[in-house]
Amino acid sequence: MAQYGASPVTVQKALRTLTSQGVVESRPGVGTFVRAVRVARPNDYGWQTAALGSPKNRTPQLPTALRTAPNDVIALHSGYPERELLPERLVRAAFTRAARSGAAISRPPAAGIPELQAWFTTELGTAVPAGVAPPAPSDAIVLPGSQSGLSTAFRALVGAGRPLLVESPTYWGAILAAAQAGAQVVPVPSGIRGPDPDELARAFERTGARALYAQPNFANPTGARWTPELADQVLENVRRHRAFLIEDDWAHDFGITADPAPLAARDDAGHVVYLRSLTKSVSPAVRIAGIVARGPARERILADAQSVSMYVSGTLQAVALDVVTQPAWRTHLRNLRQQLAARRDLLAEAIRDHIPTAHLEAVPQGGLNLWVRLPDTTDVAKLVQNCEADGVVIAPGDEWFPAEPTGHYLRLNYSGPNPGAFPDGARTIGRALARNSRS
Repeated sequence: MAQYGASPVTVQKALRTLTSQGVVESRPGVGTFVRAVRVARPNDYGWQTAALGSPKNRTPQLPTALRTAPNDVIALHSGYPERELLPERLVRAAFTRAARSGAAISRPPAAGIPELQAWFTTELGTAVPAGVAPPAPSDAIVLPGSQSGLSTAFRALVGAGRPLLVESPTYWGAILAAAQAGAQVVPVPSGIRGPDPDELARAFERTGARALYAQPNFANPTGARWTPELADQVLENVRRHRAFLIEDDWAHDFGITADPAPLAARDDAGHVVYLRSLTKSVSPAVRIAGIVARGPARERILADAQSVSMYVSGTLQAVALDVVTQPAWRTHLRNLRQQLAARRDLLAEAIRDHIPTAHLEAVPQGGLNLWVRLPDTTDVAKLVQNCEADGVVIAPGDEWFPAEPTGHYLRLNYSGPNPGAFPDGARTIGRALARNSRS
């Protein structure tokens, strides 16, 4: 305290932190000491090799999008919006109210609290055209995040060893969930305009697949938004082959110059299984998603979800419902649209100015990412490594392909911290790319 001029409270906090990190230890009646470094014998886990056997599916490495980057770097890799883009005041107030309610100590229904089920189906129902029956609240199942929803849907509707059609490129988490479910992933060419319907039809016929996973609105990573004509063609393909379309509406709250148009709103025959997450738009701490399915498919999904998690935290459900039903939620979404537009345009302009050899084919109408094509001679792994050494973290596009990449890409996220540094980040990428091309 004397040496650094710190208060007793500060010193106590520092000691608690060091103790939790295992750096120091307290001995009652004696004092606090730096932990001694003990040289331990190496553990032998060799016996587990025989006990576990060969894995059915090798789990990919942690994707770049999930990495936690230091504060002193320019982070263009993350898949989650920065804190300032979240409705923090609404979330904190909702947690306070939920802690005082019965949700904090009671077990919720397996399919979710009825009010949240109704919210998910009502949101989808607002887009239902005339002549189509809207979903009922009982069609919705609340899940602990969209990743859990993907895993459940793939296990319940596809199953191990059976084909699952996916866009290529597509969300890396869907590729991982399909691998864990044991599904046979069948890539269908896709891009900034969505999948090729003729290729999709051929894939259905060739494989006999009964399910397609797709992101019709602001796809991750390409940003694609399907036109109504393409949506009609895909739905016709799905219906003709008596298959399911697992629709991932992950970016429903991130429209910028266009609003999402869920395909599930145009289907009342149970072909489209609709998944919508609130984790990215409300808070990463509120892992809540809803899946809307009709008919026996809904019962299979619920049975699988129960076998994994029994039920979803009632507190988190109450918080999510509280946030999205506040009048200030709509105000937040309007402000968010403006902020995302400014960030997207700033990063797109920086790419054009400072990475002249990169190709940004289209600026997306929503979502959180730009999909950037690099020269065919690019060593992407080396580029990523060199950029990180210069203080810029980027995500290589290879992670979004379910098979061999068809080109060299970067997925750059414009919802991360410090958007004012986007030009500097693009300048760094441009310099590293120029060195990469010369080598």
